[in-house]
Amino acid sequence: ADSRDRALANRLVTTALRRHGQIDMALSELLDRGMPKKSGSFEPVLRLSLAQLLFLPDLGAHSALFLAVEAVKADPRARHLSGLMNAVLRRAQANSARLSAMSDDLLFPPAIREFWSRAYGEDNLDRFAQALLEGAPLDLTLKDNDPELIEALGATPLGFDTVRIASRDRPVEGLFGYEEGRWWVQDAAAAVPARLITLAPGASVADFCAAPGGKTAQLVKAGYDVTALDADPVRVERLNANLSRLGYAARIAIGDAADFRPPAPFDAILLDAPCTATGTFRRHPEVIWHRTDKDVESRVALQRQLLANAARCLNPGGVLVYCVCSLEPQEGEEQVRWVAGHLKDLELLPVTPEELGWLGPAVLADGTVRLHPGLPMPEGIEGALDGFFVARFRRTGG
Repeated sequence: ADSRDRALANRLVTTALRRHGQIDMALSELLDRGMPKKSGSFEPVLRLSLAQLLFLPDLGAHSALFLAVEAVKADPRARHLSGLMNAVLRRAQANSARLSAMSDDLLFPPAIREFWSRAYGEDNLDRFAQALLEGAPLDLTLKDNDPELIEALGATPLGFDTVRIASRDRPVEGLFGYEEGRWWVQDAAAAVPARLITLAPGASVADFCAAPGGKTAQLVKAGYDVTALDADPVRVERLNANLSRLGYAARIAIGDAADFRPPAPFDAILLDAPCTATGTFRRHPEVIWHRTDKDVESRVALQRQLLANAARCLNPGGVLVYCVCSLEPQEGEEQVRWVAGHLKDLELLPVTPEELGWLGPAVLADGTVRLHPGLPMPEGIEGALDGFFVARFRRTGG
């Protein structure tokens, strides 16, 4: 029952997070005086119970009410609110048909909704909402394109060396081929940037901000002499563990990508810069509720430092691939304009649609790449993609 309980708890929490905006709206209607102050576990229990009552009808309304009241009774700081909990949930139950049919417009905070609809268009925003509610399937990058492995995994090929598992009943570690290191977990969108480095085997390539190591693994697989750089020793341990499971080796450097100085310049650098990560909302729905303008500004400033330093660490003619798992144009498209004005020794090296196969439509007019959950998927493929921005530059001059 343990794993069943865990799966159920997980389902409740993810539903409450994905439906956060709709539950906010329900709460504003159901609580005449707003959320009570100093109320211990009252609010989280209420949110989970509303998620069950309104959006997971198969779990039964009765258990939602009973368990919620029991849970607040067990919390000394919330005990005095058990009557309110009961009343609010009964009211929600009486209005459940209407409340569970709330508009998908409420799934995103108003500011993000407005910003993204300007950047991506209303149609795509509807697809973003659908992607948020569906969550993310599991994408793997394979060490070898082995048809028998793909069949054993119950996976569908997604072009290049990516496959997708639409539904799984076991943890990643229990999937076929995990122990033998025959694949690693990597969203189809996250697998794009490393493929845009196309040098001869043996070229020296650095992965800046490398942990947990999916992109490092791609670069090793491509036959490069790889240096993986990350500032966080704990994350570096994870990177090492992932590489050793795969039987891959890279030089590991612990350091800050903003002022790292290599012993010799690189032929290429992959810079997966820290960002607001709004492109990962299918997996981490909370990111869209926590993102502030200040967060975006501080990330943009850091990304510029990293871009400037990466340019210094390249050989003349060297290639820099910059990417962020963000849907904010300030961290993507606008950074390309900033580079053009400030880093005179970097020129844009356009990506062609042919390089991306079925993802060709993600290539913009200037040869940068904008991946997002609204992009059409190949026939018969369920689910969407993470949001990513990718730009490729070449270092000019001596």
